[in-house]
This record gives sequence, C-alpha cells and structure tokens, in this order.
Amino acid sequence: MRLDIYRRHEHNGHFSYLAVPEGKPIPQEAINTDWQPETRALEVDDSAATLPQFHIEQLVQQIGLKGYAITGLKDMG
Repeated sequence: MRLDIYRRHEHNGHFSYLAVPEGKPIPQEAINTDWQPETRALEVDDSAATLPQFHIEQLVQQIGLKGYAITGLKDMG
C-alpha cells in the first residue's frame, strides 16, 4: 500500500504523525490546520503492523477502522 504521511509539532520538540492512503484527504475528524506534509506515496508492505519511524502501531487496523492511522499518545514522551 502507499501512504501519505503528515506531521504535527507537539510539545518538547516531538511530532505526531498521521498516515492516510495515498491521495485520500485527511478524514473530517482528524482535520487540523497544524498537519504538514511529511512524505508522499510512501510504499509500505500490505501486512505491515507498524511504522516505527512514525511511532504508528496497528497500522492496518487503524486505517481499516478510521481511514487513517496516527501516532499513539504514549509515544509523545
């Protein structure tokens, strides 16, 4: 699968990341003007469970349920 990745500055120099299927808009419940494009058309194995470089877990499950995947709060430091 191919994903578009966005990032948002958080506290203490940390970033949260949002992954959406390539070309899809950020779903309404996740729209935030702070999201900035990070990576476009990132190729990811269809069976990938995580995106460790973006601190995203349960990738496929999150996208299946919400249409996007996001960094977990526990990874915010």
